[in-house]
Amino acid sequence: MELNLKNRAVLVTAGSKGIGLATALGFHACGAKVAICSRSQDKLDAAAAQMPGCLAMVGDVSQSQDIERVVDAATEEFGGIDILVNNAGGPPPGLFAELGDGDWEKAVELTLMSVVRATRLVLPHMRAQKWGRIINISSSGVKQPVPGLTLSNSIRMAVLGWAKTLANQVAADNVLVNTVCPGFNQTDRVAQILEQQSAASGNSVEEIAAALAAQIPMQRIGRPEEIANLAVFLGSDAASYITGTSIQVDGGSVQGY
Repeated sequence: MELNLKNRAVLVTAGSKGIGLATALGFHACGAKVAICSRSQDKLDAAAAQMPGCLAMVGDVSQSQDIERVVDAATEEFGGIDILVNNAGGPPPGLFAELGDGDWEKAVELTLMSVVRATRLVLPHMRAQKWGRIINISSSGVKQPVPGLTLSNSIRMAVLGWAKTLANQVAADNVLVNTVCPGFNQTDRVAQILEQQSAASGNSVEEIAAALAAQIPMQRIGRPEEIANLAVFLGSDAASYITGTSIQVDGGSVQGY
């Protein structure tokens, strides 16, 4: 199977660790030109050291001016962005009764508006050249809500509706829009969730992690590279007739079809 990713220009937001980094590494290994952004210079430096030629930029995707600066820099470096991977750390856990307007507003900026703004900036190039890929890293929570993740479960559904709508609008220009829905993975985000559940229940993080793994049909928590493999495939020529989809990578956890 030919992926044909050599010299494709890829921007992975929040690409310095976890699923974002694994995705950037996957594209780089296939010969793509990779740009990443992150809020942490130290993490960016460590990530870029693994990918010769990587363009690494400090940027907070919840800030519109940072997104514009990052996209402009990647466009100037590569001549345009062919593949955009919209990725960001999820909004904090919390029950509905605990969340105020400020929490919801911050979550919308981080989870929804970051995707809208970055995509708006890269689409003209993709449509003009009649080739582009928008890949959104979401959560299996859009298929089956994750207990305690009120903000994430809610706002990621908005991104899913936006992605499906956009896919229909740009498909004729060979711009494909798809969403990857990870289950529990070995990331800082999952570590945060486990710590929250530990504090609430009194059980150790290790006990909660073991109980969680036991509920997954594959009996283990996933690895970031297992999510990245799907993202890279969706960014390739091999996925040339796939758009408007949302695909979970969760070891079988979601019990719907």
